[in-house]
Amino acid sequence: MPFASIRIVTDDLEGLVTFYERVIGHRAERPAPIFAQFSGPGANLAIASTATVAMLGGAVTPGTNRSVLIEFEVSDVDGEFARLQVEQEDVVLPPTTMPWGNRSALIRDPDGNVVNLFSTPVGDR
Repeated sequence: MPFASIRIVTDDLEGLVTFYERVIGHRAERPAPIFAQFSGPGANLAIASTATVAMLGGAVTPGTNRSVLIEFEVSDVDGEFARLQVEQEDVVLPPTTMPWGNRSALIRDPDGNVVNLFSTPVGDR
């Protein structure tokens, strides 16, 4: 079974799309006014208005995630962190070398989801 995507449901579609366009570095595909998607190698990131899940009766609540990291592998964590000019209150962890060798910076998107920009040590790629 192929993995297809992760979908973030939000009350602020335009804000989240703008944020992830900055992070990813290209515009989202917009097949409908209430939905956006970033396609790429590995997996897709979808961002959808709450209107797309209205029939689920509250099973999905925007801005309440406290258990999932959205991860992007980058070649230069420090450079990407500087490029994004993240507000201090949105920084979870500034660029740091983790005990297992990865370099990571964790930030929050406009809905509070944690985004990990990481790189692996050169010898591990």
